[in-house]
Amino acid sequence: MADRSTGHTVLLVYGTRPEAIKMAPVVHELRRTRSLRPVLAVTGQHRTMLDQVNNLFGLVPDYDLEILQHRQSLSGVTTRALGGLEAVMAEVRPDAVVVQGDTTTAFTGALAAFYQNVPVMHLEAGLRTDDPMSPFPEEINRRLTAQLAELHLAPTPSARANLLAEGIRPESVLVTGNTVIDALLHVAAAPPPDDPLLAEVRRLAGLDEPAEVGRRQIVLVTAHRRESWGEPLAQVGAALARLATERPELLVVLPVHRNPAVREAVLPPIAGLPNVLVADPVDYSAFTHLMAAATVIVTDSGGVQEEAPSLGKPVLVLRENTERPEGVRAGTTRLVGTDTERIVAAVGQLLDDPVAYAAMAEAVNPYGDGQAASRAVAAIEHRLCGTPAPDPFIPGARAINIPLRIPHQPTYSEVIAPGTSAVLAEQTAAGASARFKEAGA
Repeated sequence: MADRSTGHTVLLVYGTRPEAIKMAPVVHELRRTRSLRPVLAVTGQHRTMLDQVNNLFGLVPDYDLEILQHRQSLSGVTTRALGGLEAVMAEVRPDAVVVQGDTTTAFTGALAAFYQNVPVMHLEAGLRTDDPMSPFPEEINRRLTAQLAELHLAPTPSARANLLAEGIRPESVLVTGNTVIDALLHVAAAPPPDDPLLAEVRRLAGLDEPAEVGRRQIVLVTAHRRESWGEPLAQVGAALARLATERPELLVVLPVHRNPAVREAVLPPIAGLPNVLVADPVDYSAFTHLMAAATVIVTDSGGVQEEAPSLGKPVLVLRENTERPEGVRAGTTRLVGTDTERIVAAVGQLLDDPVAYAAMAEAVNPYGDGQAASRAVAAIEHRLCGTPAPDPFIPGARAINIPLRIPHQPTYSEVIAPGTSAVLAEQTAAGASARFKEAGA
């Protein structure tokens, strides 16, 4: 049972690596308040990857449902999570439940809270593709969660507009920015981790060599979405094989998802290619530094669409639509789908055309300013305690200055035109890092 002497109890429910990354800044901001007490419940919808993020951000779950099963079905995840969360909420008796995004964990967390008449606060609310099958099942998960939530923490004005168009009350929606930018600021401010894949990429790409020696271009790839299983992912694998074969100087890096359905589709076409580096998923810190080292990023990940532009990296999205249209409009991302020819052509253009590359790499990131978590917590506190409501995030109102201390980070000119002088990012993130440290990270 919750200890009411320490203020209002806020139960945060998550189960996957992306949820943990985006929830971590909120947890730490909650710890800084005197009126709110965070309690963490993880479903374990992911396992190893989830634990990595918890360790990185100093998150210790109070409850762990451990629902992961081999080749688990969506209905199995839903029933196990719903039953487990019902028991947790009966014991904790929270004053509010926070869920993040569009996973099955988020939906079941919201549904379990609704069944117990507990207010639901939805972080990253309002993303839409208007196609119930893409992404599947996320589009339906987030639409249903919106109907259950009392507070909608939208990352962008476009997400807010989506909610209002569905009849959500304007006073229940706050534009916060995306908390993934808060997390990125914290991680990018730290030195690169001692990670085997990151070290191998640096060695193979020559990132520790003098600029005049020349450095290899790097294409970083991630792909995992359920709607792409089978032939679409096989097409992605064929595209990577084409790129690696036609460009032997290129280094393709693929931290591949552990799901057998992903591996069985994407790996066969690239087997044995010497300039394709395949590895298990890396932790968030290592992946952040891999993104910073990459020339081009090819992905179907929503989080990467938000993060990579803050590092000045063009993103090619392996989907036909996206719930993050802000990046497409800003020019930071481009939809290429899973067709082999389209992928090869799009990557080739960015590798060969400095003007096309610069147009994407230098576009402004529309997703946040590093203060999203503080706005989200202020909104929760306003809802539960009657404190003043926070001001919304306005894209462009504050310059985004992503801090990096990544030694030998290659610029476009270094990898495209060897022999040019190195220009390395040397900025700091004292403010963002300090907020996490004060909160006990």
